[in-house]
Amino acid sequence: MTKKGQEAQQSCGCCKVEALITVDERGQMVLPKDVRDKAKIKGGDKLALTTIEKEGAVCCLLLTKAEDLVSIVQATLGSIAGGLIPDATRQGEKA
Repeated sequence: MTKKGQEAQQSCGCCKVEALITVDERGQMVLPKDVRDKAKIKGGDKLALTTIEKEGAVCCLLLTKAEDLVSIVQATLGSIAGGLIPDATRQGEKA
């Protein structure tokens, strides 16, 4: 890895370039075994693909295990919903 790449990796902390992956003519790619092992991805697992756009073009592709995405969404919606749903005790106090 270049010195600039190492500096970028150190400054972020959460992100790391694990491998360079080639996409074949059919759009298929292979996740390296060491990455699959580290992420505990097995054959048949479902991955959710999330994209991030910048200036109308996709600049980032994120893969998340589907089972992990469900818990992330539930936790996020739970905290948002908590602020939207009035507390029954507060509702009784207003009446």
